Amino acid sequence: MFKKKLLQIEALLIVGRKKLSPKQFIFISSVMVGIMSAFAVIFLKSFAHWVYSLASYGNSILKLSFINSVLPVAGILLTVLVVQKVLGGRIEKGTSQILHTVARKASIIPPKQMYAQIITSSLTVGLGGSAGLESPIVVTGAAFGSNYAQKFRLSYKERTLLLGCGVAAGIAAAFNAPIAGVLFAVEVLLVDVAISAFTPIMIAAATGTLVSAIILNEEVLLRFRHQETFDYHNIPFYILLGFFTAFISVFYSRNFLKTEHFFAGLKVGVYRRALAGSLLLGLLIFVFPTLFGEGYESIKTLADANPGELLENTLFKDFSSNEWILLLFVGFSMMLKAFASGITLGSGGNGGNFAPSLFLGSYAGYFFSKFLNLTGLTDLPVSNFAMVGMAGILSGLFHAPLTAIFLIAEITGGYGLIIPLMIAASISYAISKRFEQHSLDVKGLVKKGNVFTSNKDTNILWTLNPDGIIHVDHKTLSADDGMEKLRALITQTDQGMFAVTENQKLTGVIYFSEVREIIFQQDNILMKDIMKAACETLDYSDTMETVMKRLEKSRKFYLPVIRDGLYYGYIDKGSALEAYRNQLKAMMFD
Repeated sequence: MFKKKLLQIEALLIVGRKKLSPKQFIFISSVMVGIMSAFAVIFLKSFAHWVYSLASYGNSILKLSFINSVLPVAGILLTVLVVQKVLGGRIEKGTSQILHTVARKASIIPPKQMYAQIITSSLTVGLGGSAGLESPIVVTGAAFGSNYAQKFRLSYKERTLLLGCGVAAGIAAAFNAPIAGVLFAVEVLLVDVAISAFTPIMIAAATGTLVSAIILNEEVLLRFRHQETFDYHNIPFYILLGFFTAFISVFYSRNFLKTEHFFAGLKVGVYRRALAGSLLLGLLIFVFPTLFGEGYESIKTLADANPGELLENTLFKDFSSNEWILLLFVGFSMMLKAFASGITLGSGGNGGNFAPSLFLGSYAGYFFSKFLNLTGLTDLPVSNFAMVGMAGILSGLFHAPLTAIFLIAEITGGYGLIIPLMIAASISYAISKRFEQHSLDVKGLVKKGNVFTSNKDTNILWTLNPDGIIHVDHKTLSADDGMEKLRALITQTDQGMFAVTENQKLTGVIYFSEVREIIFQQDNILMKDIMKAACETLDYSDTMETVMKRLEKSRKFYLPVIRDGLYYGYIDKGSALEAYRNQLKAMMFD
């Protein structure tokens, strides 16, 4: 019955594709992508919340705090099992793969990503892995948008737009925050999007939010109702909080990546690595249960009037009324989150850093303000600083201040904190960018020499295929050929460069522009007398970005291409620039 309904909807969309204008079809498509992304969010969030509630209930009845340590071990091992047996032994993690897809793969995401992220992240995070569901949600939403566009054979720019719609709907549904969803899609992924493309992204975000609000229990979402009035006298402290969250962001970014790479690089079997990492994670969670899962429940507890509840069912439960012990507990939890998340993902689990950034931010804001209060220096509203701290860390880690500002404004139920949010987010962004040029998601791509979407020219070059630009129908010369041979080739072809080869190996080049004054005046000259060594050569495997850089560096209009040590052809700057212009037109949003 369900399959029949889907086929009917698909048939209607096929008819609509023919009857409607392209813009009208995109609007309808954005609604469909928004609905699909919202249901992915509902499943993931509900499952994670159900497991957390079950574990908490079990702990309260059985008084077995080690249950929270056992579940992540099971979750990571099951994730690895699914990856190995179902997903071909490999799965892409994090939103960086979307950046890579937009920049290099023409916004085409494999169909398996529509379910792979849901299954693996629900096992990892749902069973207590110290990561977030938002990155898998974003990838799943992007996969829905991309595959929907592929199904109806939409163009690159339309695929990219619907990919962005899936991302916006996912974030919007996860937090019931449509504005943040739109800003995340535009600020982090589609930095070159035109104003006219905002409409479908906004439609998708609104759709995702509406579906989530109707179906998803609000208790599952990260929402705050307890909020104190903003006092402008505290502005200097919000400025200091911006600096504090910036340095914590840098600390998290560097240590998370080091930990993840350490475990991912262990020369042991995947199951042994998963077992070793998950056991270590279980030990951390046994001592600091706040590291269990997304951590949203502990964030809510921290922002409430009685944060001492964090110490219940821990080794420190007898000190729940001691504010200094609680502060130290929060501080250690904050610093250890980078390692816990790194272990979770490096050992084989799947998740993201969005939720950890909010966890880290709330703990940083609480620690900062509570410490100043306990020293007697001032009396700051701790709950406000915990919420503003989330914006500071989110902005510092992802270099997305607008997303950070409006996300926290929306989940706190109003814009009463908009000024401190703007202060902390902008300062954290500026300072963290000084120490970390690239955001957390982009750093991994940059280390591999990959591009990211804030560099538009590079992205376009990466989508070009050098095969279509290399001239392979070329004529070559040998070192002992005379001027007659060169004159014959010039009359037969329009080549501006002639390669001189021996046994297909490049020995020199002759540029027509450099020899035309003597070509018809002298006959007793051999090619070895006038050829020059190639100042720059290109390899067949070079990207178009490398091609353009070497053309610019050599100041030549033509450069020879080498493949497997042999002369293969040549590239001319005119053809390369023409291909760039054509691709730019194809990629531009209307």
